[in-house]
Amino acid sequence: MPVAGARPGDGSPPGDDGWDSGVSGPPRPAVTHLGDRPPTYAAEPVALPAADPAGLAALTPDTVLEGAQYGGYTLRAASLRGDSARFRGEGRRDFLLTARFGTGPDALVLVVLAGGDRAAPGAAEAAAEVCRSVAGAVGRSQERLSQDIRDGRREALRSGLQRLTDRGYGQLRARAAELGLPQDGYTAGLRGLLLPVDPGCRTRVCFGAGAGGLFRLRDGQWRDLEESAPVLTPAPAPAPAGPPGFRFRFRASVARPGDTLLLCSGGLADPMREEEPLSAELAARWGDAPPPGLAAFLADTQLRLKGYADDRTAAAVWEA
Repeated sequence: MPVAGARPGDGSPPGDDGWDSGVSGPPRPAVTHLGDRPPTYAAEPVALPAADPAGLAALTPDTVLEGAQYGGYTLRAASLRGDSARFRGEGRRDFLLTARFGTGPDALVLVVLAGGDRAAPGAAEAAAEVCRSVAGAVGRSQERLSQDIRDGRREALRSGLQRLTDRGYGQLRARAAELGLPQDGYTAGLRGLLLPVDPGCRTRVCFGAGAGGLFRLRDGQWRDLEESAPVLTPAPAPAPAGPPGFRFRFRASVARPGDTLLLCSGGLADPMREEEPLSAELAARWGDAPPPGLAAFLADTQLRLKGYADDRTAAAVWEA
C-alpha cells in the first residue's frame, strides 16, 4: 500500500509534499491507491460528459460536497464520479441531497443518497427522482417525524418511512412504464439518514432499499449494520412498489460518543465489505481523530482500489 512518508515537523504549511490536513485534526498521508495493483483508470477526471445546449439543467458536476455541525455531531457528505465514468466522459449517476427541515430544536437534518446501475440508461434520472421524492415527503412530515424520534416511537417511524420510500419507488415504476423500460431499467438503490438538530436527542434513524450500505465505526472496529443487524426488517405485505429484490431497511438507534456512522451507495459499500485494506485505512483515519474537513473527507471517500470504478456517494456522522 503506497503511503507517503512522515512529514518533517518543521511547522511549514501543507504544500506539495503529499499531505492534506483538511480543516481540523492531524495531517494524513496521501495514498495513491490501496492494494497491490493500481486501478485501471487515472486518478483524476479525463473527459467531460457530452452536453445538450437545450438540456444544460440536467448536467451534474463531477463532485459535490456538503457538511454541517449541530449539537453533538458533525456531518460530512460527498458524491463523486467513478473512475470509469471520468475516463469515458459519462455523467455521475449517483445523487446526493442534504436538507434541514424546520427550525429550532424540532428541526431535522435529512441526507438521502441514491446510486443506479451504470449499465442502465436512466440510472442518473432515477437516482435523482427517488431522492427528491423521498426528501419532499420527509419534509412535509417533518413535525410528526421529529416528534416520533423524540418519543422513541420506533414502529411509527418504521411504518411511516417505509410508506414514503415505497411511494418513491412507485413513482419510479410508473416512470419506467412510461418510458417502456423494465422496472430494473429505471431504478436506484436508496439510503436515507435522519438527524435531529436537538443536542439532547441522540437518536439516529437510517432507512432505504436496494444497493448501498450502513456501517458503524466504534472502538476502532467497523460493523456492517445491514449484514449483521436483525433490526433491519423486510417489507411486509402488500408487495412493495420497488425494483425486483426490493427490501426495506430500517434502523433507529441511540448514538454513543465517539461513534462514526457511514451511509453510502453501492459504489463504496461494495469495497467496504469486500476489501479489508479500505475499511482498515478508513478506521485508521477516522478512529481517534477529529472529524475531517470537507477536502479531507473527499480524499478519504475516493481511496482507490483496482476493480472498483463506480460512482461513490457517502455521508458520515461523527458523534462528539
